Amino acid sequence: MNVQRQIKAPSLGAEEQTLRLEAVNFARGSVRFEGFTLSPEVEAINDRYVSGELDSDQHVEAIKALYL
Repeated sequence: MNVQRQIKAPSLGAEEQTLRLEAVNFARGSVRFEGFTLSPEVEAINDRYVSGELDSDQHVEAIKALYL
């Protein structure tokens, strides 16, 4: 299954966006290795992070908020 994401209206430079996407893909792979998949809600938050809508702290807080 290809998990590449389409990013709309990037507000970051291409290099930063690529670094963020690589980090999200690494985390996604780590979770999958443990036998889990990310929910659509988490994937939507990841997309917002990669596009630049959220910074790192906001990304983490948004995901944590789903589970509190």
